[in-house]
Amino acid sequence: MLASLGTMPALLRQLSGLGGCTRPVRLDGHRTEHAVNTRTGEIGRILHHLQATDLPAGHLLVRCNNRRATRCPACAEVYRRDTFHLVTAGLRGGKGIPETVAAHPRVFATFTAPGFGPVHNRPTGPGCTVRRCRCGVLHGQEDDVLGTPLDPNTYDYEAAVLWNAHAGALWRRFSIYLRREVAKRAGLPQREFAEHARVSFAKVAEYQKRGAVHFHAVIRLDGPSGGDAPPPAWATAELLTDAVRAAAATAEVPGPVVDGRAHTFAFGRQLDVRTIRGTDLDGAADLTDRAVAAYIAKYATKGAETATGTLDRPLKLLAELAQAEITDHARRMIRTAWALGARKDLEHLRLRAWAHMLGFRGHFSTKTRRYSTTLGALRDARAQWRRAQALAALDGTQRPAEEDEETTYVLAHWVFAGTGLTPGEAWLAASTAPAPGTEGEPTRA
Repeated sequence: MLASLGTMPALLRQLSGLGGCTRPVRLDGHRTEHAVNTRTGEIGRILHHLQATDLPAGHLLVRCNNRRATRCPACAEVYRRDTFHLVTAGLRGGKGIPETVAAHPRVFATFTAPGFGPVHNRPTGPGCTVRRCRCGVLHGQEDDVLGTPLDPNTYDYEAAVLWNAHAGALWRRFSIYLRREVAKRAGLPQREFAEHARVSFAKVAEYQKRGAVHFHAVIRLDGPSGGDAPPPAWATAELLTDAVRAAAATAEVPGPVVDGRAHTFAFGRQLDVRTIRGTDLDGAADLTDRAVAAYIAKYATKGAETATGTLDRPLKLLAELAQAEITDHARRMIRTAWALGARKDLEHLRLRAWAHMLGFRGHFSTKTRRYSTTLGALRDARAQWRRAQALAALDGTQRPAEEDEETTYVLAHWVFAGTGLTPGEAWLAASTAPAPGTEGEPTRA
């Protein structure tokens, strides 16, 4: 049908612009670009007009930009690459960050959740040898039972869900304590710390198999204005490591009182803090810039569903769980979040809205303002690159002599018309899908 109407080539071009996105947003509306004289402010000729109904698909198709690999692998891959560039820029420079930042003290730290009851695991002994679990079984690396409680009836599901709900607040408290601990070790009053140094970080949240959130973070010491300023002489990786350990050990946030039981949340005893070395080190034990950036970027596209086998979208009704193919452990976590979400004193946690995330409602990747560039800046750079490519493809297009005195005035009106592709569009997109790992254009800056 499409071929007989002669629309298939045009539709192919429209679909190829999605870069492999399988769940695009469909928009109705129009967009008009007018030339504006920069000297007089006069609105002149129409440079370009786009009407959604004139497009081959009948709508403007926009990438979904979902970061979850289970929802849209192509968009998740773009998000992973952007996160990699963002973290790397804060470690070795680039994207507007000076290369001298590579000489600043940096550590890679992993913060875990406390225990809520014994779970099936793979404990390690001397020499990193794997020992039998408490249940007496030597579990394999991919055993589905890993992370599930030995006794679900005694596992503290209430505390586990509330921990996830307060994990973001605990990180904020830790970041405050960290600045205090660094100032203390530098012999500075807390109120004067910002005049001498700045703590910058980028972190990502990851779910353990038991469904509890933990954090991976790159933490850096800078001068007072950020990565473009050298850190003071007293700033060392050893001082930063010591401050991170002290802040993590003391940070805690008060939780709610549920049926007479008061909750308080702190990080677990397992804390790993390692100095990040440069890319010129070859030893197997060295933690390099690239290894850290790749590790963080990998987890930026994974939600609770990847580690725990839970849902990758919100629930509207608890009855939906009956048809969901999820683990029993995830089911109990979701039911607990749903039940707690019905309490008036906990409505600020919005546990029902985030039950599919086992209570965690924070951002998966965050950073301080001065750490490096932003995801928005990377997306803008990619959009500019695409526009430049499109203009380069216009054969014989000449700029008018007066264009140097013109700018563009855009009038646009778009309304949501749905998501996804029609069966025919999906078939056509699949037949021309890019090879894995090539879904997006290179990030330019």
